[in-house]
Amino acid sequence: MENNNIPKHLYFYSVGLSYKKADAEVRGKFSLDAIAKTRLLEQAKTEGIESLIVTSTCNRTEIYGFAEHPFQLIKLICDNSNGSVDAFQKVGFVYKNQEAINHMFRVGTGLDSQILGDFEIISQIKTCFAHSKSMNLTNTFLERLVNAVIQASKKIKNETEISSGATSVSFASVQYILKNVEDISNKNILLFGTGKIGRNTCENLVKHTKNEHITLINRTKDKAEKLAGKLNLIVKDYSELHLELQKADVVVVATGAQNPTVDKAILNLKKPLLILDLSIPKNVNENVEELEGVTLIHMDYLSQLTDETLENRKKHIPAAEAIIEEVKEEFVTWTKGRKFAPTINALKEKLNDIKNSELNFQSKKIAGFNEEQAEIISARIIQKITTHFANHLKDDDTMVDESIEWIEKVFKIKAS
Repeated sequence: MENNNIPKHLYFYSVGLSYKKADAEVRGKFSLDAIAKTRLLEQAKTEGIESLIVTSTCNRTEIYGFAEHPFQLIKLICDNSNGSVDAFQKVGFVYKNQEAINHMFRVGTGLDSQILGDFEIISQIKTCFAHSKSMNLTNTFLERLVNAVIQASKKIKNETEISSGATSVSFASVQYILKNVEDISNKNILLFGTGKIGRNTCENLVKHTKNEHITLINRTKDKAEKLAGKLNLIVKDYSELHLELQKADVVVVATGAQNPTVDKAILNLKKPLLILDLSIPKNVNENVEELEGVTLIHMDYLSQLTDETLENRKKHIPAAEAIIEEVKEEFVTWTKGRKFAPTINALKEKLNDIKNSELNFQSKKIAGFNEEQAEIISARIIQKITTHFANHLKDDDTMVDESIEWIEKVFKIKAS
């Protein structure tokens, strides 16, 4: 049976790190692949953490969950990645309760994305929630919060233009290529890695370059063949990577490997080469820049490119924030009600016990006592009293935990 009543000594935290303070190299050390995420959730279970979700993208690694102390969650990240606690303390963040809720709303709605209005993170949040739920590591609070963030994200996407125009890391990479490579339609382009960013980049390359010389390589060849089939491209075996690198004018690397797979040792160049590394951790060794004619561009640089589209998006931030506040207010109202509802119900039961006892006493004592009328009057009084208490607890200025404790102490009740 799921326990939806979070004990008072547990707090809701968001802990992690992002592009804001951690560069690509540091983010790479803290990145978590699918196996590491599962291992982290299993460890959380053994360590008594009952509700959390974990996200890890090229821009951030974060945990949202309940703990007595944030270090319990920080430890989970460090234990399952190549990051250390010392490194985390330099670049990481810890948000608690309302701040953690605010953070999830901003992340899930694209306001905290490296490229403003990039909504890809919301699908990550959905996926990581489903992963945690499949392992019985979610509670009602977390499910309601995730659903509220999804609702806000949809509303912002539909009702504002904050995601208008094609702007993402993959599109920014294609823009860079178009601006910096002459006669791109006749150049040899090699795409290494066909994950989500790789696929998006490939589709943008086909659409905007009109190039018929794009070659795909992926460790799992059938994934590359599926993408190539849709876009009518060439596929080569992973074993041919070093040969294809020599032929290429432009290389886009978007793999999920934990260590660099491209370095100067496998490059034997006879012409200039532009390499775009869209991987986290970095998948191209920086020593390639020691070779004459090689230009290496990492995704962090591409993410900093601002254009008219991004400037236009900024105009829609106030409208997006207003939607967040509206949805968040509904969620906070629900959380407050959920928090004090058991106490109000226990108070009502206590008052009804007092009423029943008193009516029973008076019916024996007073001749012709109208028990039915007394029942109606006393029930109305109890309703008015409990409504007064509920309104007090709903007030924004009320210290809810202290008030609940006071009510339970005065009336000698214990909410279930």
